[in-house]
Amino acid sequence: MKRFLNVLAVLLVVGAALYFFLNRTDKSPGEAPVLAGAAPDAALLVRGEYLTKAADCIACHTVAGKGQPFAGGVPFVLPFGTIYSSNITADPATGIGGWSDDQFVRAVHDGVRADGQRLYPAFPYTSYTALSRNDVLAIKAYLFSLPKVNQPNKEADLGFPFNQRWAMGFWNAAFFKSSRFESDASKPLAWNQGKYLATALGHCAECHTPRNFAFAMKAGDNLAGESIQGWRAYNITSDAKNGIGAWTDAELAAYLGTGHADGRGSASGPMGEAVEHSLQHLKPEDTAALVSYLRTVPAKAGKDPIEIDAKPPWAVAASAAAPAANTAEGHEQGLRLFAAACASCHQWNGQGQQTSFAALLGTRGVNDAGGANVTQMILQGVNMRVHDREVYMPAFGKAYTDTEVAALANYVIAQFGNKQATVTPEFVASQRTR
Repeated sequence: MKRFLNVLAVLLVVGAALYFFLNRTDKSPGEAPVLAGAAPDAALLVRGEYLTKAADCIACHTVAGKGQPFAGGVPFVLPFGTIYSSNITADPATGIGGWSDDQFVRAVHDGVRADGQRLYPAFPYTSYTALSRNDVLAIKAYLFSLPKVNQPNKEADLGFPFNQRWAMGFWNAAFFKSSRFESDASKPLAWNQGKYLATALGHCAECHTPRNFAFAMKAGDNLAGESIQGWRAYNITSDAKNGIGAWTDAELAAYLGTGHADGRGSASGPMGEAVEHSLQHLKPEDTAALVSYLRTVPAKAGKDPIEIDAKPPWAVAASAAAPAANTAEGHEQGLRLFAAACASCHQWNGQGQQTSFAALLGTRGVNDAGGANVTQMILQGVNMRVHDREVYMPAFGKAYTDTEVAALANYVIAQFGNKQATVTPEFVASQRTR
């Protein structure tokens, strides 16, 4: 027994030593490329506001439509439970008003709260770690200039062992490295600016990169596409067939800045939020820099690649006002639903009217046989403001049954993507809970 206790003690000491060794943090302040919208000589709050928007903080820390800005409470449904974003207003009781500069920087760089508890990586400190200390403190200054909101944080709904925050130390040891951004001297300045925007501030990989069994990003498949909160975040590598390699610079800039690119698609769901709250606010020079970096991301086919049919026969044969003959073929219910609620905006040929956002041809959503994004669009609709324009599509989640949504989704994918979709009522039901 004594020998067993001695061995156990040794293992605990060694384990603790490894734990603290592997969780060492990088204390360096780092240097960031100078962005057009966040020049070092700009007023601190002006810089902080721009950086906060570029980092899209409000999307995750504000309940859409009814929440107070940055007061938290947004649910994130994960495979192992639900967690909620925290209150990051300067309220000293329920927010971060009592946090020092060092405590705020440690949370952003290393995922550790002021009380020493570890944050879950749904908060993208795994990307934010690359931010310079000056940029992090500019964000803090801006947040602290806003109204304080007294709103207690919601506790995460996680089962054992995922509810043990201390165990995140081992996760960090395996999958996380605390380190600041380093410019590549062999690359143009704009490329480095774009990389900083994409990898640190904009944290694109957090949604667009596949994750492993432990919910860590697969670095070898960077930006190759992933499913998140019921939506597909599509492949944005330089792959010409499955990613954005065939898009022109103008198309990419338009999509990022307005949420729409003709013949490519319109942003919705989490990507629509990113455009509304973040990307549309970038200076044109910064958008161009972001495009220049995305151009160089190694091409990957990604999981479940989507082949675009830009000239689906049923849509090509249709007019704007009427479908072609014999287009139902097993989709009679979906056709009736489309005629009643969709055709007036999207038109039977998929070219849309009134707004270019209603065009369907060439989009990845209607060419995805899995139907995740089409289903979510039908359920949730779209309601966002881009520049001075309201982009709106009504939600049909309450009006249609699961069977009706499935039928409509399958018809839309057949009509405008020339694909045999696989959306079932059971799948629709699961999407409603996302």
